[in-house]
Amino acid sequence: MSEKRIAVYPASFDPITNGHLDLIDRACHIFDDLIVAVAQNVDKKGIFTVEERIEMVRKTLDDRPGIRVDVIESLLVDYARKHGARFVIRGLRALSDFEYEFEMALMNSHLYPDLETIFLMTSERWFYVSSSRLREIVSFGADVREFVPEIVNQRLREKLAP
Repeated sequence: MSEKRIAVYPASFDPITNGHLDLIDRACHIFDDLIVAVAQNVDKKGIFTVEERIEMVRKTLDDRPGIRVDVIESLLVDYARKHGARFVIRGLRALSDFEYEFEMALMNSHLYPDLETIFLMTSERWFYVSSSRLREIVSFGADVREFVPEIVNQRLREKLAP
């Protein structure tokens, strides 16, 4: 019997977007189990608490088989090792994403040589969508329902709409 292919998709998900969902759906076709790990990003000032983000992610994914939602409060390599994950999913939109992600993948590989980083290109439809950009345009009153799940659209408007 072969080993289960478990992957972690870590991100701040502040908030989760349809671009994230596209990567999650595509990763589910590759791996047996996918852990969507909501991370507290110390370098970013977010608008939603970790608890709010987990709730939105869980409601959005609606108990899909093979997907688990969790919070990550440690180094990614320690989290992956603890949960038996051998793969990390990362989405790439632009060359600048690659440079940052490549450095992180090399460091993670150094710290946990059995961990492979899998880069998935963002689908063309979501190429220009980012959580920070959506937060900005909602704060000016724009409607972002085509870019996010409905629960996220509602929560963004509650927090940011003028």
